[in-house]
Amino acid sequence: MSKKLYIETYGCQMNFSDSEIVASIMRDNGFEITTDPSSAHAVFLNTCSIRDNAEQRVFKRLHHLQSIRKQNKDVIIGVLGCMAERIKESLLEEAELGMRIDMVVGPDAYRDLPQLIRNVESGNKAINVILSAEETYADITPVRYSSNGVSAFISIMRGCENYCSYCVVPSTRGKERSRNPDTIFYEAKQLYEQGYRELTLLGQNVNSYHWQEAPDSKNVKFPQLIERIASQFPSLRIRFATSHPKDLSDELIKVIASYPNICRSIHLPVQSGSNNVLKRMNRKYTAEEYMERLDLINKMIPQCSVTTDILVGFCGETEEDHRQTLKLMEEAKFDFAYMFKYSERPGTTGSEIFDDDVPEEVKKRRLEEVIQMQQDLSQESNKRDIGKIYEVLVEGKSKRSQAQLMGRNSQNKVVIFDDNNFKSGDYVKVKITDCTSATLFGEQV
Repeated sequence: MSKKLYIETYGCQMNFSDSEIVASIMRDNGFEITTDPSSAHAVFLNTCSIRDNAEQRVFKRLHHLQSIRKQNKDVIIGVLGCMAERIKESLLEEAELGMRIDMVVGPDAYRDLPQLIRNVESGNKAINVILSAEETYADITPVRYSSNGVSAFISIMRGCENYCSYCVVPSTRGKERSRNPDTIFYEAKQLYEQGYRELTLLGQNVNSYHWQEAPDSKNVKFPQLIERIASQFPSLRIRFATSHPKDLSDELIKVIASYPNICRSIHLPVQSGSNNVLKRMNRKYTAEEYMERLDLINKMIPQCSVTTDILVGFCGETEEDHRQTLKLMEEAKFDFAYMFKYSERPGTTGSEIFDDDVPEEVKKRRLEEVIQMQQDLSQESNKRDIGKIYEVLVEGKSKRSQAQLMGRNSQNKVVIFDDNNFKSGDYVKVKITDCTSATLFGEQV
């Protein structure tokens, strides 16, 4: 009888993609995925370290999971991913944490999971947080265990070398390395043949994707990769995340404009509207250069939605810096934003050379102002869609009502409309009739 594995995933899309890789490796070694942690032989938390509150959520969950041991003293609890890489051995310090963790496994060591499980079963602790300069898991077919059967992720590269001063990713995920484009294309082909109709190409910075078989061979960059997939599968929607503004090339924008199945949606993190703050963040662009990229997107790709990340309260941020961020938001008219207040991360450049000198109450107030502005911008963006007709890819039933369906348009906006016997994976023309700041409502045309 196969053993059961429960996986809980925290953080970004990249982590969800990694969890699918973990599921594949463990399935090939006699495990099946369960949604019930109390019945599992092993419980894995795939973690994120990008912000302190993300780690605190994991610690809280780890304490809660200790109750499972009262029912099953042999259950194996493992911490995977970025948090495992950052904290390493301290996670195994039972006395300090007040809990028992059996395994600590970094994002480049998932192939070693079966052996690490055996080590724990033999009565030992298990840890592998060695970073790799080559590992991409290109030969592993992910198990889409939590997928809706319509949308899927494909990891095309790993690691990051941008070294933003607030970010732990370069130290937790290592150097950039890209997958062979043939393996990416093959995975896309498999997913399309299985009925998937939307793919998201993932990387810490997909714009810096590049592959060269040999020094004298052609260098395949991201625009060529996404064009190859788009041209071969015209009824397959393609998204990508995440883009760094300094690497969003004219060539890529032209490719997106040339293929209607490359979604009209670009996630382009700005972080701040202040050049002083951007410089301290080591973002390698100015607010003016960011807006130039945005202007070209608006010119070349009409009706393209642009979403962003905004980080308030970074070291040295003044009220004027904050006002400049609000001003940029107003000019950019972002459709949506992920908004956070700065939390110092040990081991980052920011923690080593800058003082975290913005008071917590000031960070909270600035974040509230940013959130309020973005809610207004999102509402305005959605109001502009009323009366327009979009092609919506059906993902499933609406959470609001079983009589309605939920899907997304090319702009990655959620659209709710009546169910007229459509099924997941269908494309439906929908006229937008109403909206909230988060959702569009419409009727089939």
